[in-house]
Amino acid sequence: MPASDPRSILADELLEVLNQRASRYDAENSFPTDDLEALREEGYLRLLVPRDFGGTGATLEQAVRCQARLAAAAPATALAVNMHHVVAGVARARHESDDDGLDWMLREIVAGETYALAISEIGNDAVLYDSNVRAEPEQGGGYRLHGMKIFTSLSPVWTRLVTFGRDDTGAEPALVHGVLRRDDDGVRIHDDWDTLGMRATQSCSTSLDGALIPADRVIARLPVGPNGEPHIFAVHSNFLLLVAACYVGIGDRALELAVDAAKHRTSSTQGGMRLADDVQVREEIARMSIRQLAARTLVESIARDVDEGAPHGDTWFARLTMAKYEAVAAAAATTHAALGIVGGSGYRSGHELARLLRDVLAGGLHPSNERAVRRLHAGHRLGPIQDPPTSH
Repeated sequence: MPASDPRSILADELLEVLNQRASRYDAENSFPTDDLEALREEGYLRLLVPRDFGGTGATLEQAVRCQARLAAAAPATALAVNMHHVVAGVARARHESDDDGLDWMLREIVAGETYALAISEIGNDAVLYDSNVRAEPEQGGGYRLHGMKIFTSLSPVWTRLVTFGRDDTGAEPALVHGVLRRDDDGVRIHDDWDTLGMRATQSCSTSLDGALIPADRVIARLPVGPNGEPHIFAVHSNFLLLVAACYVGIGDRALELAVDAAKHRTSSTQGGMRLADDVQVREEIARMSIRQLAARTLVESIARDVDEGAPHGDTWFARLTMAKYEAVAAAAATTHAALGIVGGSGYRSGHELARLLRDVLAGGLHPSNERAVRRLHAGHRLGPIQDPPTSH
């Protein structure tokens, strides 16, 4: 099969095994260690690493397709692996812009290191544009971080952690991004992940108690507040589109379950008619199919634009956030509609659809949430909110 076909990277047989294990990891609230090792053996953790470094050399569009396919089988596994892919995608983007400053990260990934991404903080809805974590400069150019990050996926297994904090010691505040190692002093991982859905991601909180980012592991120093820095664009584009892909996969799988149920369930009040022959059910399946195809097409097309460097200018962030928002909205609507076709069995905790209904709820918590997306688009069209004129 051509390299652009996700089936040439993720075989049907592997995905079937991962799908069968997903319910156990969810019930146990445990990390999918076997899944990660199987994916590593297939070279999947090198997906976005350029071939010159020993990676698969996939484009972002190809990675989006692969992640949707993986998420249809095992959503939490896909979402966890996403964070590793985001880091690889950022390092690749820097390399492709003739900046070799993160090439060492690509080499580490090929050597077997597992990267995680620690961005989220309690009470910080500015996300990448500010931080509650304090970054104290050290002699020699390093920084010590003090604070806590939450939703750190891959917590049981990461060996490298990309994170950032705020340095207020200069004339202007700055956000310092860098890489920590798992065995660095001052890094403490909490066993606090017991959630409604996406349980197998094991996205535990991480305390940073003076953890040192040495000068040679500082990867960016950026201004506080919204900006168009290439590093920020690389994080946003890879994070938002790869997250969106996971929810496309969830919606696609819910549609598959609904189609299968429609073909096998019958109605006693309609003389044993298959639900698949009921006009109303057919209309609902059609709406689900259209919704999912639209979401998939949107996410893949914007990923292609990133790959090709499309000249979207100041509309880039609006496009990226919209892709994630629409993918999550489609998946939420599709999983809900699927329950009406699958019926009462889908409401049982052990049914795959019940897990998808719980997993899809996490989509609204990833940046950027619905309020932020709507605020962004309103601002783009209408400009900033103006104070009413004062009367004299």
